[in-house]
Amino acid sequence: MRPPTPLLTVSCAPHVHSGQTTRTMMLEIIMALTPAVFMAMINYGLPALRVMALAASSAVVFEYLTTRIMERENETDDLHALLTGLLLAFLLPASAPWWLVMAGAATSIVLGKAIFGGLGGSPLCAPCIGWAVLMLSWPELMDTELNLLGFNFMAPLHQLKHFGYLAVEDFPLTEALAGQQIGGLGATQVLPLLLGGFWLLLRGRIKPLIPVGFIIGVLLTAACFHFPYPEEYAPPLFHLFAGSTVFAAFFLATDNSSSPAYPIPSALFGLFAGSLLVIIRVWGVYPDGAAFAVLLANLVAPLLDRIRPKPFGYGKEAI
Repeated sequence: MRPPTPLLTVSCAPHVHSGQTTRTMMLEIIMALTPAVFMAMINYGLPALRVMALAASSAVVFEYLTTRIMERENETDDLHALLTGLLLAFLLPASAPWWLVMAGAATSIVLGKAIFGGLGGSPLCAPCIGWAVLMLSWPELMDTELNLLGFNFMAPLHQLKHFGYLAVEDFPLTEALAGQQIGGLGATQVLPLLLGGFWLLLRGRIKPLIPVGFIIGVLLTAACFHFPYPEEYAPPLFHLFAGSTVFAAFFLATDNSSSPAYPIPSALFGLFAGSLLVIIRVWGVYPDGAAFAVLLANLVAPLLDRIRPKPFGYGKEAI
């Protein structure tokens, strides 16, 4: 008799990379963020540099400590913790106190990564978890409009939330592109983030369907609100360039471990997250809420990944 055919082992983790590949990818994403880092320092000065340096270094330290406590191999050399801390810093106000920055870094690493087994295992975007915990725990310190009054910038999303579209009707989009708007210190640097995002797309480091779907979701949902009531709701381009829309589309929603793996689910994921962002801004209590939109989309990503086209002829009659 022929021996039984051994079962095939199929990997269900299409995003897992080797150590060297992971390090290279993290390095290129950090390089894509570098123009926004410099623009943040130009717009916010040394306070922005302080927050970014503290968040990145704290994330590395907390990852090292958690791997030692959990008796796992040290993973700090893959640069993922460094990137996580930098992404978190981009969401924080430049005035964030040192202990708030460190608390966010610890939360991002422990709750966003370590408890799920490390890199590639988390179903949620780690920097978004850190930001959400800080926002819910210390909303006064996370209020960018309240804490950045010393900077001569507009707060378009806050004014839109509190006073309506007429209050920001004359807000020039050129200022939004240049990062001259109140918000997360790096998440509002729109033009450098666009350049970095397009560079990652050309390098093949992020899945294009997610940011494309995200942007389309933002534009379509904003259009559904604006065109029937143009004096009440902001137009699509305002929502695209105000706040952290571009940052979420290219750098948060595209997180490999928390986003779908296949083309159709990826496009639907981007559409869902982009639509949620506008809905949160219109009906929610938070002026921006991009990180919340990404987290909510992360929750449905496993369901979306089950949407796959079946081969021709597949069905009961083909069984």
